[in-house]
Amino acid sequence: MRLVRVGLGSVNATVGSVESNTARVIAQAKEMAADGVTVASFPEQVLGGYSQEDLVQWRGFVEAQWRSLERVARELSDASMVVVLGVTVAHRGHLYNCAAVVHRGVIVGLVPKEKLPTYNVFYELRTLSPGIPYHRGEVHGVPFGDIVFDFDFGTLAVEVCEDVWSPDGPMRRRCYAGAELVVNVTASPFRTGVMGTRREMLSTRSSDNQCALVYTNLVGANDGLIFDGGGFVFSNGRPLLETKRFAQGWQSVNVDLDRTARLRTESTTWRMDSIAHQQSSGGKEVGRVRVDSPTADRSKLTYPAPANNSFFLPGTSQPRSSRAEFCDDLLDALSMGIGDYFEKTRAFKGIGIALSGGRDSLLTLLIAHRYLAKRFTKEQMKDVLHAFYMPSRYSSDQTQSAAAKICEDIGARFQIVPIEDAFAREEEVTRAMFGAEPTPITKQNIQARLRGQRMWNWSNSSGFLFLQTGNMSEKAMGYTTIGGDLEGALAVLANVPKTVVIFLLEYLLDTQGFEGIKACFEAPAGPELASNQKGEDELMPFRALDACFHLYAAEKMSPNEIVAVLDTMFPQDTTAVHEAWVQKFVRLFTQSIYKWVQSPLSLHVGNLDLERERALQLPVVETTEWTKS
Repeated sequence: MRLVRVGLGSVNATVGSVESNTARVIAQAKEMAADGVTVASFPEQVLGGYSQEDLVQWRGFVEAQWRSLERVARELSDASMVVVLGVTVAHRGHLYNCAAVVHRGVIVGLVPKEKLPTYNVFYELRTLSPGIPYHRGEVHGVPFGDIVFDFDFGTLAVEVCEDVWSPDGPMRRRCYAGAELVVNVTASPFRTGVMGTRREMLSTRSSDNQCALVYTNLVGANDGLIFDGGGFVFSNGRPLLETKRFAQGWQSVNVDLDRTARLRTESTTWRMDSIAHQQSSGGKEVGRVRVDSPTADRSKLTYPAPANNSFFLPGTSQPRSSRAEFCDDLLDALSMGIGDYFEKTRAFKGIGIALSGGRDSLLTLLIAHRYLAKRFTKEQMKDVLHAFYMPSRYSSDQTQSAAAKICEDIGARFQIVPIEDAFAREEEVTRAMFGAEPTPITKQNIQARLRGQRMWNWSNSSGFLFLQTGNMSEKAMGYTTIGGDLEGALAVLANVPKTVVIFLLEYLLDTQGFEGIKACFEAPAGPELASNQKGEDELMPFRALDACFHLYAAEKMSPNEIVAVLDTMFPQDTTAVHEAWVQKFVRLFTQSIYKWVQSPLSLHVGNLDLERERALQLPVVETTEWTKS
């Protein structure tokens, strides 16, 4: 057996906090060294934080990361452990997103990321340059480029995030060059359902390349990006370790590299592919860096036997239901998004919400509570979580009761602040300015804007974070008021569809038993800005709305194609009804883009969102004329 112990450190890094981020890396690394770890792995761009975006154009910021990398080497010089971590590096007029390898006080090599994504939430190619296959050079005297590292335990390859998502990434040629242990440092944002995709993809890469694969992810939120942390270790496709998510910390496991060597000799396919690759490479070779100084003592490491001591029987752990996994992951991600925004901005003393008693604001309150409950007792909650119910003539007793009850359930401070008198005054002022009776929609917007203005005034006075509570479906349709319910410092549900909002509340009701949720469900969903107002009556059934949104914005279907899909999804309704829904959706969706660009920063939790700087970039000025041709 040729055993090595690998350690995976999930670090909650803040962009720009190079000293604090570095201190966290060093603290975890020292604990790993005491545990006998041979190779320690930390996330992508962990020293500078991710995503750095245009901040990398400040030379001082990049230079600070290099000094921090030198600090890591210096403070871990007494440890014989190999450390792999992410850093931004400047070289000959280019900036590179690199994995750095450090050992016994020396930076022994830098390997740049090759696959720079520019899709979805990523814009790396805007400022960074990709690594080039087979290219080698030096940065400050340190080997740089497409290289592998020969240590006393075997050959190590390192790479960065997106490199592992391509089947033809650098892992392939580096394994053909002899790499047995591959460490991928990553900052992979949370997306609903992403864990199954990650797990399957990483297992496949490890199996296809006949290698031991270590994957270490960043944890925490920066701006609207949420990183769920966690990591994996696979031995030639076999899972050895899956680390804890949504938490800072580290875990370790032993890996047998002799298994990798043996399976390579047994696999005719791998050997033939390796020979074919060498023949097609034109004599080009991956660089090698030999490190002669010894690594950590491995004599006491034991074989990684299964927890149930059986190589043939499944483990005893019970998988979570798909419902629980979906809901808990999404709730944990959103609460981390609130928590890290609250803590890392260092600008707020608590959190406040305009609580209508409806579904969206109620869920937002519960997500904020999910974060705060980790830090404060129920008795302290009234000091840090405030909710304001601001009724007008259209507000119902049901929603007021639901708002009051949920605050009682969780211990949040609840305050009733009527807006009726102010509403009447603003109606009169508008009537005088307009010279006629305000339109019905104007009367609705007056109420929403009064609430938004009061929340901002309170936020400015109290120093509390004002959360925006609107959902993705209604934002897509423009069913929101600029200066009103679109207001806030952070939009929690702006990328959560209405059907998902309801699904999450149903889950929380079943698992937490909050009476406030039950009371909320007793009233129809609607903004209560006019008499007997129901959201589905004014828009369309939420299931149909979310289907239209997905098919149009995510699948990029034409209106006719969407109608055909709706015909199969909702056969109880006629094609004419579906046509009306689709026409309405496309018209309102296009007309509402100007609202999106004025909305607050939102939390990204899927492959699609309505923040124009993130996943769906659409012109503000556009028409739907093309849909009629």
